[in-house]
Amino acid sequence: MITSRTWGSRTLFSREVWAKLLIDTLYHYRGSAYLLQEFVVMPDHIHVILTPKTSLEKAVQFIKGGFSYRAKKELGSNMEVWQKGFSDHRIRDASDYQIHQIYVQQNPVRKHLCERAEDYPYSSARSGFELDPAPQGLRPINRSEPVTARLEGAPFQNNIREAETDAAPFDDKIKSARAVAVPSAKKNKTA
Repeated sequence: MITSRTWGSRTLFSREVWAKLLIDTLYHYRGSAYLLQEFVVMPDHIHVILTPKTSLEKAVQFIKGGFSYRAKKELGSNMEVWQKGFSDHRIRDASDYQIHQIYVQQNPVRKHLCERAEDYPYSSARSGFELDPAPQGLRPINRSEPVTARLEGAPFQNNIREAETDAAPFDDKIKSARAVAVPSAKKNKTA
């Protein structure tokens, strides 16, 4: 999962034309640079769950650089779009995947941009977006049960030392996380 913010946390993607261009850019590189599992375009940042086909850095470069190039060409913008770098989290297992999938889908609800995740127009939680399936080892085991976990303080790779020193098993972290009732997540749209 990657997260990237706009330069100065400007709300560039609150404008429909910018948000739609970013989604179009995500889909332009889908299949060649990465597989796209989930995404949400928030007003000042993006969250994307993807499986890189090259390096993660190259996949993010396609997204951010590709969008910046298109914004300049198609929207006539000369402004800096993105903050330098990005945050990333390597998803470890099916439980971790499901937690991050729900985090991405529910982000607009938590930020009070909509009441239901599927109502937010710039998210893979909305029907109509074709997504790639999660890698085999990361697919949730039982998709019929609602998930009641909240992502809290998941370590990003740039905080790897903290993650390595945490001796508690991951299952214990999930059990101790604050529980939140979340509707069943929408599944693979390519099937």
